Amino acid sequence: MTAPQIDFEAIWSAIPNPAMVIGADDKIILANSAAETFTSMSVKQLRRRRIQSFVGEDSVIMDLVSQARTAGVTFAQYDIDLTWVERIPQTAHVHAAPVHDQPGQVFIQIVPRGIAEKMDRSLTSRSAARSVVGMAAMLAHEIKNPLAGISGAAQLLAMTLDEENQELTTLIREEAERISTLLERVEQFGDLRAVAQEPVNIHDILQRAKLSAQAGFGAHVRFIEDYDPSLPPTMGDADQLMQVMLNLIKNAAEAPPRVGGIITLRTAFRPGVTLNLPGGGRERLPLQISISDNGSGVPPELKKDLFEPFVSSKATGSGLGLALVSKVMADHGGVVECESDPGWTPIRLLMPIWKAPTGALAGETRMLRREIA
Repeated sequence: MTAPQIDFEAIWSAIPNPAMVIGADDKIILANSAAETFTSMSVKQLRRRRIQSFVGEDSVIMDLVSQARTAGVTFAQYDIDLTWVERIPQTAHVHAAPVHDQPGQVFIQIVPRGIAEKMDRSLTSRSAARSVVGMAAMLAHEIKNPLAGISGAAQLLAMTLDEENQELTTLIREEAERISTLLERVEQFGDLRAVAQEPVNIHDILQRAKLSAQAGFGAHVRFIEDYDPSLPPTMGDADQLMQVMLNLIKNAAEAPPRVGGIITLRTAFRPGVTLNLPGGGRERLPLQISISDNGSGVPPELKKDLFEPFVSSKATGSGLGLALVSKVMADHGGVVECESDPGWTPIRLLMPIWKAPTGALAGETRMLRREIA
């Protein structure tokens, strides 16, 4: 009987944790899909770069790599404080093993702690955002109409008062308008219409949002763009996704100092993320969009509930912007997650690929993909 052939490439890609092969010169030779997600870089970007450029010369990882090379056996260290460039320091387990018949090469695997907890928080936030829908309908019906009456009465009253007392009616009208604006934002949660199923070029959305920000609230920050030009389109509503990007960029623009503020917009293809859906289905979320800033970070006490409605670190914030982002992502079959540390706060959107329709439209979709690429 012929022994079955083993697809080592498939096994390599299936490793759920970040894994790399380091050459004798400490340069990265191979990296799996989970490593691409962990580093926010493609294999091509990682390859031939020295591991020290990511972890530093004095990292525990370098000690393990050196020990594995010297002794020729596997070493592991648990619960270490892992520092990786452009990532928040976190606790992780690290394994290092020599690659037999390849002198000097070392296989390393990083097992970050808390990945499941982070995804669970993201999915919980999706449910919390949806729970606002009933309240939004009630607010729109029960408050907006009386509020318009109050504003109109204040306007009529102002016509009969002297200048000093008109200041009070002006205050009433301004506060009524502020509450009305808040209700309009809450009302967006009550939109139960199905999301448009159209191919959307995420780079077009990001570019429009960036230009809008540079013309207004983001004029004081420097934008850095790092896009994967081969990214396929996602599916959904371009206007809703535009609102998501504007919300995230506006938050990012308000976080850094007035001088030296930086916002990084990054896209990447990460094939290793799959979401389990109710009813047993599964949805791959390989499109990653990251919006990062160099501000002071999210207060520790708010990190867990950041995407919950009415949670905000701003004194004048409504706490609805990120909750709305979470809802729109849920409606589009995606997930939003956040890491935060002083000086580095990335918010990542994980989204599905546009699925071409069958029949006559399939050819048009393939043509669109070629144009986008």
